[in-house]
Amino acid sequence: MKLYGRNPVLERLKSNPGSIRRIYIQAGHPESSYVQQKAKKYNIPVAVIAGSQMLKLARDVNSQGLLAEVEGFSYMQYADMLTAAKEKKGTLVFLDELNDPQNLGAIMRSLGCLGHFYIVLPTHHSVEVTETVLRISCGGDNYVSVAKVANLSNAIVKAKEEEFWIVGSAVEGGESLTDVEFQFPLAIVIGSEQKGIRDVIRKHIDIAVTIPMANARMSFNAAHAATILCYEITRQRNAAK
Repeated sequence: MKLYGRNPVLERLKSNPGSIRRIYIQAGHPESSYVQQKAKKYNIPVAVIAGSQMLKLARDVNSQGLLAEVEGFSYMQYADMLTAAKEKKGTLVFLDELNDPQNLGAIMRSLGCLGHFYIVLPTHHSVEVTETVLRISCGGDNYVSVAKVANLSNAIVKAKEEEFWIVGSAVEGGESLTDVEFQFPLAIVIGSEQKGIRDVIRKHIDIAVTIPMANARMSFNAAHAATILCYEITRQRNAAK
């Protein structure tokens, strides 16, 4: 896999240098010395190349003069995630058949900033972590663990058995986000861009939550909804300390 751009590469170099196989940096890049110094510390090969070579290597993606070849994305085992989330008081984020890699990347970026969140994806009819997702996440992938499960419904049932409170995001008809007091341990479910949360998943939800909007004809996309919900979860978690 390739990482494109300043933030994705620098964050990976900072948080998980062992996963980097090689770094390419455009000649004259303002952070060339820093990158080469850090890479040398971890025995990572660095190639300084011309701008024309970078364009060719990046396949017309805006690399900001910095690109890294990295190992494939490492998914976490769901059983281990359940244990970690409960022990560390983290929140599970189930993404029900999300298909847009840009939305997944944006969600990872927001959750990486907020901290203490874990993403669960189904193996079928769902986006996975791709180069596009990594580019959009701007390094957030280094701070959010992701698990893939064969059956999202069963995974939610297992979370309920571990006493996780399951909250579903609803465009309308749910309890207002401003009125809900979250219970921990907590998991939230975000539906797909077109279908929302499927009925087979909805039956396991303890409470549906709706984000108040001034314009009833508008709606947040999956990434916006996840960011707003997770910010409120973070606010309430911090207030309870």
